[in-house]
Amino acid sequence: MSNSNYRKDSFLRGASVIDNRFLGTNTLPRILRTPEDEVYEIDHNYDQRPDLLAHKLYGNSRLWWVFAQRNPDILRDPIRDFSSGTQIVISPRSAVENALR
Repeated sequence: MSNSNYRKDSFLRGASVIDNRFLGTNTLPRILRTPEDEVYEIDHNYDQRPDLLAHKLYGNSRLWWVFAQRNPDILRDPIRDFSSGTQIVISPRSAVENALR
């Protein structure tokens, strides 16, 4: 059973609730590759702050999980591995918005 108590931009929105106490396995919306995807080198201003970059690119700091989902082999820890000088793939805002629908 999916929990509708979470906002559509929450990384927990697809998680199921077990026995009204525990979250089950999370199923994030899939962000598909697009020709507009870009390779981005994380700037020192966003070192360990994917929320700040998500706010800049997508207008919503809660979408920090998008970077981790698109770069699972690079961002194993979505906060600590989000370090300046690391190159990641970023999705365009339109692709993220489509995935959230």
